[in-house]
Amino acid sequence: MKLYQVRKGQFVYFNNELHKVYSVKPIYKQSVHLIKLKDLSQHLTNASKVERYIPQHLDSFIFNHKAYTLHKEKQAEEGDFILITNPSPDYMDHYSLNEIEIVSSVESKGVITTRANGVKHIEYLLMVPGRDPNSNPIDYLDKSMVDNDWMSNDSDQPAEGEMPTIGDVYKKRDGDSSIEAMVVAINDKKIFLGNNIELSLNELNEGWEFQYSLLED
Repeated sequence: MKLYQVRKGQFVYFNNELHKVYSVKPIYKQSVHLIKLKDLSQHLTNASKVERYIPQHLDSFIFNHKAYTLHKEKQAEEGDFILITNPSPDYMDHYSLNEIEIVSSVESKGVITTRANGVKHIEYLLMVPGRDPNSNPIDYLDKSMVDNDWMSNDSDQPAEGEMPTIGDVYKKRDGDSSIEAMVVAINDKKIFLGNNIELSLNELNEGWEFQYSLLED
């Protein structure tokens, strides 16, 4: 894949696993910054080492240690995850390709997300928990390279994943509150965010969503 074809938000395969591009910085050798959807760990690579994939109806994959199936024929309800595959934001909304957001409320023409974005029903695919029996698992580009039990293993027991880095900004995804905080320190397996928040890696993965890094140019 040529560099000019890589865009923020695209689903890509890197090292045979499904990732999402969260930043492209052409001036750097490792110009493509990725988040592995399975565990939200971060990775750096270049355009020649990734393979683009366009998510479709009935695709299934692990997101943050949990399995989901994409549906275009079901509308979201409060608390559901949506994948924005056809973004057409109004001037007051701030979302882009393949962003994953949580539904706060439902209206006739669309939904309002917890990030206060208004997303029309035609703009997203609903992320239904679990793997539909008719789904197409897209976690790996070449499934033959993976153990036969990978689907059950991926969703049974969350892996440890990789530690964040100082300057990473996370947002709390559940509950009524909306808290955004930066990683300010890491001590052994404890992660310290601003506002005196102390978490384990599992707590961070389960309750918070990576936004961006303040230390990136």
